Amino acid sequence: MDNTVASGGCQCGAIRYRFTAPFNDVSLCHCRMCQKATGGLFGAFAGAPAQNFELTRGSLGIFRSSDTVERGFCAACGTPLTFRRPGGSYVSVTIGSLDHPEAVTPTEQTCTNGRLDYVGALADVPDLPPIEEVAPDLARRIRATNHQHPDHDTTDWVPRYV
Repeated sequence: MDNTVASGGCQCGAIRYRFTAPFNDVSLCHCRMCQKATGGLFGAFAGAPAQNFELTRGSLGIFRSSDTVERGFCAACGTPLTFRRPGGSYVSVTIGSLDHPEAVTPTEQTCTNGRLDYVGALADVPDLPPIEEVAPDLARRIRATNHQHPDHDTTDWVPRYV
């Protein structure tokens, strides 16, 4: 019986994971190391005890961003996936790598002294129209040549990139 509570993976599908227990915390980290590691304005993570986490496909590339932190990523497509203390009993995954990132809501923020000044005002930044409205031909070409793995488990993985 599959007791998956949450699942996710990298952009290309080479790595898939699952959690068998709910997340203990969902947090945003504003430190410069998380900004660089995720390529974003902050790191967004959901975590639980490592005993409830398993890779269901592939293996993580590991980068030790400090002596106390290792970050897992997909060596094939570069997607940042995990945050963990070496030898630790807890693992966090990037919220964006979850199959259903909308299902988790951050409950805390850390390292806010590194928060970029404009992050709090992002809700006020004007929305552009969807690409389907402004460039429908481009949107069709993107859909027709999409190499991204779907947001669910598949029985096999065939890389679709060059």
